Amino acid sequence: MTGATPANPRLRADARRNAEQIRRAAIAAFQGRGLSVPLEEVARAAGVSKATIFNRFGGRVGLIEAVIQEVVADELDAVIDHTRSLDDAGARINHYLTAIRDLQYRQPTTNDVLLQDYPHSRQLMDICRAAGEIYEELVEAGHASGALRPEFTVDDLHALIVDNALALKHGVLPPRDAYDRRTAYLLDGIRAQRGRYRA
Repeated sequence: MTGATPANPRLRADARRNAEQIRRAAIAAFQGRGLSVPLEEVARAAGVSKATIFNRFGGRVGLIEAVIQEVVADELDAVIDHTRSLDDAGARINHYLTAIRDLQYRQPTTNDVLLQDYPHSRQLMDICRAAGEIYEELVEAGHASGALRPEFTVDDLHALIVDNALALKHGVLPPRDAYDRRTAYLLDGIRAQRGRYRA
Protein backbone atom coordinates (compact mmCIF):
# COMPACT_ATOMS: atom_id res chain seq x y z
CA MET A 1 0.00 0.00 0.00
CA THR A 2 1.46 3.29 -1.07
CA GLY A 3 1.49 6.22 1.34
CA ALA A 4 0.31 9.69 0.48
CA THR A 5 2.59 11.65 -1.84
CA PRO A 6 4.59 14.12 0.26
CA ALA A 7 4.08 17.81 -0.46
CA ASN A 8 6.61 19.29 -2.85
CA PRO A 9 9.35 20.87 -0.67
CA ARG A 10 9.88 23.58 -3.28
CA LEU A 11 6.22 24.59 -3.08
CA ARG A 12 6.46 24.79 0.71
CA ALA A 13 9.57 26.98 0.42
CA ASP A 14 7.83 29.22 -2.13
CA ALA A 15 4.82 29.58 0.16
CA ARG A 16 7.04 30.53 3.10
CA ARG A 17 8.94 33.02 0.97
CA ASN A 18 5.69 34.57 -0.31
CA ALA A 19 4.33 34.86 3.21
CA GLU A 20 7.49 36.58 4.42
CA GLN A 21 7.50 38.98 1.46
CA ILE A 22 3.89 39.87 2.22
CA ARG A 23 4.69 40.40 5.89
CA ARG A 24 7.59 42.73 5.10
CA ALA A 25 5.52 44.70 2.59
CA ALA A 26 2.63 44.99 5.06
CA ILE A 27 4.88 46.22 7.88
CA ALA A 28 6.36 48.91 5.63
CA ALA A 29 2.93 50.02 4.39
CA PHE A 30 1.09 49.95 7.73
CA GLN A 31 3.84 51.72 9.68
CA GLY A 32 3.80 54.74 7.45
CA ARG A 33 0.13 54.98 6.52
CA GLY A 34 -2.07 53.03 8.91
CA LEU A 35 -3.94 49.76 8.62
CA SER A 36 -6.29 50.75 5.80
CA VAL A 37 -3.64 50.73 3.05
CA PRO A 38 -5.18 48.94 0.02
CA LEU A 39 -4.20 45.28 -0.06
CA GLU A 40 -3.48 45.68 -3.77
CA GLU A 41 -0.58 47.96 -2.83
CA VAL A 42 0.75 45.50 -0.27
CA ALA A 43 0.51 42.70 -2.85
CA ARG A 44 2.28 44.77 -5.49
CA ALA A 45 5.11 45.64 -3.09
CA ALA A 46 5.44 41.96 -2.15
CA GLY A 47 5.45 40.84 -5.78
CA VAL A 48 2.38 38.63 -5.36
CA SER A 49 -1.30 38.79 -6.22
CA LYS A 50 -3.96 40.04 -3.82
CA ALA A 51 -5.41 36.51 -3.89
CA THR A 52 -2.13 35.25 -2.41
CA ILE A 53 -2.64 37.50 0.62
CA PHE A 54 -6.07 35.92 1.15
CA ASN A 55 -4.65 32.43 0.64
CA ARG A 56 -1.84 32.97 3.13
CA PHE A 57 -3.50 35.20 5.73
CA GLY A 58 -7.26 35.00 5.14
CA GLY A 59 -7.59 38.72 4.34
CA ARG A 60 -6.85 42.07 5.95
CA VAL A 61 -7.54 41.14 9.57
CA GLY A 62 -5.35 38.03 9.36
CA LEU A 63 -2.55 40.03 7.77
CA ILE A 64 -2.84 42.76 10.42
CA GLU A 65 -2.65 40.18 13.18
CA ALA A 66 0.46 38.67 11.59
CA VAL A 67 2.38 41.96 11.73
CA ILE A 68 0.76 44.21 14.35
CA GLN A 69 3.29 43.36 17.05
CA GLU A 70 6.14 44.67 14.91
CA VAL A 71 4.15 47.55 13.44
CA VAL A 72 3.11 49.22 16.70
CA ALA A 73 2.39 46.89 19.64
CA ASP A 74 6.04 46.64 20.70
CA GLU A 75 6.26 50.44 20.88
CA LEU A 76 2.99 50.70 22.79
CA ASP A 77 4.22 48.09 25.26
CA ALA A 78 7.47 50.02 25.70
CA VAL A 79 5.58 53.25 26.46
CA ILE A 80 3.44 51.50 29.07
CA ASP A 81 6.37 49.64 30.65
CA HIS A 82 8.51 52.78 30.94
CA THR A 83 5.58 54.77 32.34
CA ARG A 84 5.04 52.19 35.07
CA SER A 85 8.75 52.15 35.91
CA LEU A 86 8.73 55.82 36.99
CA ASP A 87 8.39 56.51 40.71
CA ASP A 88 6.77 59.95 40.58
CA ALA A 89 3.07 60.09 39.61
CA GLY A 90 3.45 63.42 37.87
CA ALA A 91 6.39 62.12 35.85
CA ARG A 92 4.35 59.05 34.85
CA ILE A 93 1.51 61.23 33.55
CA ASN A 94 3.94 63.51 31.74
CA HIS A 95 5.80 60.61 30.14
CA TYR A 96 2.73 58.66 29.12
CA LEU A 97 0.91 61.53 27.45
CA THR A 98 4.04 62.83 25.75
CA ALA A 99 5.03 59.37 24.52
CA ILE A 100 1.56 58.26 23.41
CA ARG A 101 0.97 61.51 21.52
CA ASP A 102 4.38 61.14 19.89
CA LEU A 103 3.45 57.60 18.82
CA GLN A 104 0.08 58.79 17.53
CA TYR A 105 1.85 61.40 15.41
CA ARG A 106 4.58 59.11 14.06
CA GLN A 107 2.64 55.89 13.68
CA PRO A 108 -0.85 56.21 12.16
CA THR A 109 -1.49 52.58 13.08
CA THR A 110 -1.59 53.65 16.74
CA ASN A 111 -4.75 55.62 16.00
CA ASP A 112 -6.34 52.69 14.14
CA VAL A 113 -5.77 50.56 17.24
CA LEU A 114 -6.98 53.17 19.75
CA LEU A 115 -10.09 53.90 17.68
CA GLN A 116 -10.84 50.15 17.48
CA ASP A 117 -11.14 50.33 13.69
CA TYR A 118 -10.92 46.53 13.37
CA PRO A 119 -13.13 45.20 16.18
CA HIS A 120 -13.21 41.70 14.66
CA SER A 121 -9.54 41.30 15.51
CA ARG A 122 -9.27 39.94 19.03
CA GLN A 123 -5.55 40.70 19.01
CA LEU A 124 -6.10 44.37 18.19
CA MET A 125 -8.81 44.65 20.82
CA ASP A 126 -6.43 43.13 23.39
CA ILE A 127 -3.76 45.68 22.46
CA CYS A 128 -6.29 48.50 22.76
CA ARG A 129 -7.45 47.19 26.13
CA ALA A 130 -3.86 47.01 27.41
CA ALA A 131 -3.25 50.56 26.21
CA GLY A 132 -6.33 51.72 28.12
CA GLU A 133 -5.71 49.84 31.38
CA ILE A 134 -3.08 52.33 32.43
CA TYR A 135 -5.51 55.28 32.38
CA GLU A 136 -7.06 54.40 35.72
CA GLU A 137 -3.62 53.86 37.29
CA LEU A 138 -2.40 57.26 36.12
CA VAL A 139 -5.47 59.19 37.23
CA GLU A 140 -5.70 57.48 40.62
CA ALA A 141 -2.00 58.07 41.36
CA GLY A 142 -2.21 61.62 39.99
CA HIS A 143 -5.04 62.49 42.36
CA ALA A 144 -3.38 60.81 45.35
CA SER A 145 -0.14 62.73 44.77
CA GLY A 146 -1.78 66.05 43.95
CA ALA A 147 -0.26 66.08 40.46
CA LEU A 148 -3.63 66.14 38.67
CA ARG A 149 -6.56 68.52 38.89
CA PRO A 150 -9.05 66.82 41.24
CA GLU A 151 -11.90 67.03 38.73
CA PHE A 152 -9.87 65.33 35.96
CA THR A 153 -11.27 61.83 35.31
CA VAL A 154 -10.31 58.61 33.56
CA ASP A 155 -12.95 59.42 30.94
CA ASP A 156 -11.26 62.80 30.39
CA LEU A 157 -7.92 61.10 29.77
CA HIS A 158 -9.49 58.60 27.39
CA ALA A 159 -11.27 61.40 25.53
CA LEU A 160 -8.07 63.41 25.12
CA ILE A 161 -6.31 60.45 23.52
CA VAL A 162 -9.26 59.41 21.33
CA ASP A 163 -9.94 62.98 20.22
CA ASN A 164 -6.30 63.29 19.21
CA ALA A 165 -6.54 60.01 17.27
CA LEU A 166 -9.60 61.27 15.39
CA ALA A 167 -7.97 64.61 14.60
CA LEU A 168 -4.81 62.96 13.28
CA LYS A 169 -6.67 60.31 11.31
CA HIS A 170 -9.27 62.55 9.69
CA GLY A 171 -7.70 66.01 9.79
CA VAL A 172 -4.62 67.72 8.43
CA LEU A 173 -1.38 66.67 10.10
CA PRO A 174 -0.03 69.76 11.90
CA PRO A 175 3.66 70.75 11.85
CA ARG A 176 5.58 68.86 14.50
CA ASP A 177 6.56 71.96 16.49
CA ALA A 178 2.91 73.08 16.73
CA TYR A 179 1.85 69.57 17.75
CA ASP A 180 4.46 69.40 20.52
CA ARG A 181 3.46 72.86 21.75
CA ARG A 182 -0.14 71.63 22.07
CA THR A 183 1.06 68.61 24.02
CA ALA A 184 2.69 71.01 26.48
CA TYR A 185 -0.55 73.03 26.72
CA LEU A 186 -2.49 69.86 27.41
CA LEU A 187 -0.14 68.82 30.20
CA ASP A 188 -0.28 72.29 31.75
CA GLY A 189 -4.08 72.20 31.63
CA ILE A 190 -4.51 68.95 33.57
CA ARG A 191 -1.92 69.62 36.27
CA ALA A 192 -3.27 70.49 39.71
CA GLN A 193 -0.82 73.36 40.07
CA ARG A 194 1.18 74.93 37.30
CA GLY A 195 4.83 74.30 37.84
CA ARG A 196 4.30 71.53 40.42
CA TYR A 197 6.85 69.50 38.53
CA ARG A 198 8.88 70.18 35.46
CA ALA A 199 8.56 68.16 32.24
